[in-house]
Parts: sequence; structure tokens; C-alpha cells
Amino acid sequence: MAELNVVLHEPEIPSNTGNIGRTCLATGARLHLVKPLGFSIDDRQLRRAGLDYWQELDVRLWESLEEVLAATAEERRFFFTTKGRRPYYEAEYERGDWLFFGRETKGLPERVLAEYAADCVTIPMVGAAPGTQGARSLNLSVAVGVAVFEAQRQFATL
Repeated sequence: MAELNVVLHEPEIPSNTGNIGRTCLATGARLHLVKPLGFSIDDRQLRRAGLDYWQELDVRLWESLEEVLAATAEERRFFFTTKGRRPYYEAEYERGDWLFFGRETKGLPERVLAEYAADCVTIPMVGAAPGTQGARSLNLSVAVGVAVFEAQRQFATL
């Protein structure tokens, strides 16, 4: 069993996916990519960001988000969104959990967030509050790193 399962729904930017792959390899997480991808797995930028580690990465491809949701129906899942209310650090992570992230420009589909609202978490940011200035969201690879390393921190205290 993988330490964690990181799911990227329709990732668009190869360098983000390459960086996330490197984070997954460094932490023992499995990377799940949900099609359609905004790049080819053979993309030079993807491999550059993942350096020479890509061939060692435990990566799985899925045809659709529905396919991965059905396959993980009995698993513990967390859906990361800027629209969530529960901070990611209040969730209690366990080895084998599934962490879902949406594509860079749109996040996870609204229907998924509505259906799994109880399992949604957010990374709080100053700029995300209405009426404030700042970033709307973090870079996808940064958000995955924040989430994966919080889970790793919690595993260390078990």
C-alpha cells in the first residue's frame, strides 16, 4: 500500500505534474493522473521537472474522474479546494488515504465538491477571503506538497 494516493484531475501544466511526481517519489506516495491530460506523459518539460526520477515513480492513469471515484468509494478521501471551509491541517490523515486535486485553471468539478462536501478541505490563504487582495490559489505543486507533508507529519506522530 502506498503511503498516500495523490490524484490529479486533468492536470494541464507538465512542470507542475513533474514536480508533484518528484514529491510523490520522495514521500512514498502513488500518483494518479486522470485524463484528459494537458500534455503527453513523454513531454520533455514533465521529465525535466521530475528530473530522472519519472521512471521510478509509481504512477497510474485513469480514463475519468468517475472511474477513480467508483474505484475508491470505500476508501478515505479528501478533496482539496479553495472553496472549502475546513483547513487541511484539521483533517486526520491515515496511510493509504486519497488526496484529490483539481486542474490548475478550474479546480475540481463543482458537482464533486457538492457531493463530497464533508470530505473537502482547504489551504487557508490571506488572499482567498472576499474583499482582500492576494492570490486566489496556490500553485498546484505547492498545494500538493503542503498536503502530503502535513500527512507525513501526522504519520510521524502516530
